[in-house]
Amino acid sequence: MSFVRQVAAVVRKDLLLEWRNRARALSVILFGIVALALFSFAVGAESATLVRMAPGYLVLTLLLSSTLALSESFRIEQFESALEGQLLLPIDPMALFYGKALGNTLFLSSLSLILAPTAVVFYSLEIEPLGLVKLVGLWSLAAAGLSAPGTLYAAMTSQVRGQDVLLPVIHYPLVIPLLVGAVQTLDLALNGDPMRQMNSWVLLLSSFSVIYWSLGGILFRYTVEE
Repeated sequence: MSFVRQVAAVVRKDLLLEWRNRARALSVILFGIVALALFSFAVGAESATLVRMAPGYLVLTLLLSSTLALSESFRIEQFESALEGQLLLPIDPMALFYGKALGNTLFLSSLSLILAPTAVVFYSLEIEPLGLVKLVGLWSLAAAGLSAPGTLYAAMTSQVRGQDVLLPVIHYPLVIPLLVGAVQTLDLALNGDPMRQMNSWVLLLSSFSVIYWSLGGILFRYTVEE
């Protein structure tokens, strides 16, 4: 089986698992909606403040939701030693990483279809349909940047106690450049870009993603060794 077919098989398997266990996906979606609501309550009724803080709240919601999704993506692999069984197959561990990371990226990106319109309602954002499409695209780019290191660290912590605590402790500090870039790009998308800074921040997000997607594929085989 070619490398691409191996990756596609892993992605298909993960998407089928998500479809069959839709309660897990629904819980992540509801968590994201609740997080957006809580952030709006924390600010109060000042609409100007809500609009100004909306990009940061959207990125924080993506980050927190990704922790749940990434943890679950490897938690289900622990049942009946499913991960060990996959490693015994004639499949490249690098293909397994890219399949898992792509599956996580697709899931986190799909959250934007619900959470972005929810944020528009909660924060009274004035945005055109084209701007909403741009917002979804930037969310997906940030999701790709979170998924690569998150998949690697989720694999590292999947077989230790306290995974739910250890994963964010490792993951969050290392994705700070991504979070800064994501907040800036969303802010420019929502509030305008008079200085034409969008391309520079998108380049930062893309570079971060390329680096971690490359390193993750190389290092993953060592994280799943016994």
